[in-house]
Amino acid sequence: MLLRDNIYAAIRADILACVLRPGAEVREQELAQRYAVSRQPVREALLRLERERLVTVHARQGYQINAISVADARDLLRMRLALEPACAAEAAAGAPASVLASLDAFRAVADGADFIAENRAFHIALAEASGNRRMAATVRDLVEQADRLVRVSLGRVPLAVSPREVLARAIGHRSRAGGDRED
Repeated sequence: MLLRDNIYAAIRADILACVLRPGAEVREQELAQRYAVSRQPVREALLRLERERLVTVHARQGYQINAISVADARDLLRMRLALEPACAAEAAAGAPASVLASLDAFRAVADGADFIAENRAFHIALAEASGNRRMAATVRDLVEQADRLVRVSLGRVPLAVSPREVLARAIGHRSRAGGDRED
């Protein structure tokens, strides 16, 4: 693997694990020092991460790790709801018995196990069991990005905006937009 790919993978992993927290401002030089590389592979990685909507570029100011919005969470979950049942159906229909048995091992989670890691491993294994490489790759990406949402929802990372504030804004926006419904 090339250096730029390794740096991209390392920064992405730190974003998804919330080591680089949602809303944090980062600079190329700081990240270059952190990962012991020059600024060039860091810059390339950050531009790739911008395309994935994990960071925002602020010209001449640096980068910001994107916060997790309600819309992001909804979009991620809807995509997973569309793809994961298809993966499960394909796995049930065509995966070898040994692969299905390995999925069955995920039923028991050991005491003290990292729930997020176990959850990620199960969903990725299920997607890979489908035998559809493209669908599995997409599910892997969605699951990895959803890890940030899980970490935030479990309270392991402080939110930039409280959930009550997000809900209040959404309700207020709907009322102002004339979205009131009569039931």
